[in-house]
Amino acid sequence: MRIFVLFILLLTTNAYAETVDVKYQGKVDLSTFQCNTPNSSFVHRICYQSQNQYVVVLLEDTYYHYCRVPSQLVNQWRNAQSKGRFYNQYLKGRYDCRLGGIPKI
Repeated sequence: MRIFVLFILLLTTNAYAETVDVKYQGKVDLSTFQCNTPNSSFVHRICYQSQNQYVVVLLEDTYYHYCRVPSQLVNQWRNAQSKGRFYNQYLKGRYDCRLGGIPKI
């Protein structure tokens, strides 16, 4: 019986672990990120890790990442009427992880 309970616990624990393939980075484990799925035709998912100011975003069918993104900006993005327009205006071309180092997670 104990083995069965342990097996069930392991299954449920791993069910929430998610790793995604991020362009220019490779595999990123989202277990420490806070993710939401906005209602947008372009921005399909926004994941943020506040302690490292690290964003992983799903644009159409590709994940990208951004570094040193202030939490206030992410909150504004999540609340923006147009997620795609906000992304293009305030994130695209900025916060490039390749210029300042990717956080060790």
